[in-house]
Amino acid sequence: MKWGSLFRPQYIYIILGIVMAAGAVWYFFFRQSGPLPQLLVVHPVNFAQQISISGTVQAAEDVDLGFAQSGRVSGVYAKVGNTIRHGALLAQIDNGDVRANLAQKQAALQTAQADFASLQAGTRPEEIAVAQAQVDSDTSALAQTNAAIIDAIQTSYTQSDDAVRNKVDQMFNNARTSAPSLAFTTSNSQLESFIKTERVAMENTLASWQADVTGLSGDADLVAAAQAAQTNSATVTSFLSDANTILTIAMSNSTITQATINTYITSVATGRSNVNTAATALTSAVSAQKAAAAKLATDQKTLALKKAGSTQEDISAQEARVASARADVQNAQAQLGKTLVVAPFDGIITRMDAKVGEIISPTTPQISMISNGLFEIETFIPEVEIIGLAVGNLATTTLDAYGPDVQFAAHVIAIDPAETTVNGVSTYKTTLQFSQPDVRIKPGMTAAVAITTAVSPNALVVPQGAVFFKNGQQVVQVMRGNTRVDVPVQTGSTATLGSVQVVSGLSDGDSVVLNPDTSR
Repeated sequence: MKWGSLFRPQYIYIILGIVMAAGAVWYFFFRQSGPLPQLLVVHPVNFAQQISISGTVQAAEDVDLGFAQSGRVSGVYAKVGNTIRHGALLAQIDNGDVRANLAQKQAALQTAQADFASLQAGTRPEEIAVAQAQVDSDTSALAQTNAAIIDAIQTSYTQSDDAVRNKVDQMFNNARTSAPSLAFTTSNSQLESFIKTERVAMENTLASWQADVTGLSGDADLVAAAQAAQTNSATVTSFLSDANTILTIAMSNSTITQATINTYITSVATGRSNVNTAATALTSAVSAQKAAAAKLATDQKTLALKKAGSTQEDISAQEARVASARADVQNAQAQLGKTLVVAPFDGIITRMDAKVGEIISPTTPQISMISNGLFEIETFIPEVEIIGLAVGNLATTTLDAYGPDVQFAAHVIAIDPAETTVNGVSTYKTTLQFSQPDVRIKPGMTAAVAITTAVSPNALVVPQGAVFFKNGQQVVQVMRGNTRVDVPVQTGSTATLGSVQVVSGLSDGDSVVLNPDTSR
């Protein structure tokens, strides 16, 4: 057929009829049913309930540091960008005197602790042995001084007896009787009478003294014996002095010449010297005996204390001294700490303004640092979305700097119990922590966070756009063969990406229309 023949009237009517028929079919089928349906066959899946929120990346810790007192900077030990360990010394001011004071306090504490340990441990056997040896030595020394006293007492008696009965008695007749007389005359009858009376008394003194000295031993009361001997010696010395006085006025005669009298004077003087020497020796012996007895008593008490060990009172008192010394050390350490700046955590130096030689003020921070651990995200979640949020919730995060395709894992580490009003809305500050360190993460970055608050297993999920309201209830369209059927449903939680859980109304395998015809 030629093209020209198509334009004949009969063919034109035929073509028009076909076109009209096709238009009628399109009108009644395709126009009435709307666009071709886009279908989603639903099957049970694990449905994550999520909260979508934005936040800001920040260091887990950041701090501005400075000195607690003014002074001249003597050392700077870090630079900007340095990675620092916790406790590292960053800078210090002059503190030589403070360090010296601390060393003194530490030494005092060590001494107090050593004394306390010694008290707790008690006396060592070696110390007790030493103390016992000292007591034994003291006992021997006291015995020696006792023997010396006995010897001194006996010597004092012997010298006194010799001075009276041998040297003075030369000038007497019947000296040892009750009626002695002088072998010479004097011009002082009263003194003659007195010296005779003294000689009678002296005989009684020597006789009694001899009885005391006889059999004197270390078991006797040597102190009393020594006192008696000193008293007797003083009596003899007085008698000898009187004898010397009367000899100075003695008158010679045909029987007693002056030469004889001079001999008497010499003998009495010798006796006096011997008696005085013996008395001095006795006094020294008594002093030595008293010192030895006192030392023995002291060392016996020391031995008893060592054997008894430390009392609880002594231990408690020393423990208090240790506590006081420890407090002094802590105070000195605190004073030293005011001259140092140390890192409070592991981190990175972000500012270092301290310079050696500079005079600094405690009111001006000199150093800044941030922690180099896992970064955190600070968010503020509205109260309408707070239900289900808990510490430990997992989250996925995207950073504006890297776009939505780069995701970072995180988890919730803190939720403030008190509300924070942001732009007139009650929110709760929530802190998340990145699960892994990543060099791409920087403080100050803006983050989009999706926090998973719950996971529902075996859930039927459809896009929110597939659900619409009809006659006051939620509806989805389901294909039944070639027909769209409106099915009432009940929905549950929604997800960040716009999905919604269908709690009832759908079954596994239903084909849900994603572009429903809501005009039906």
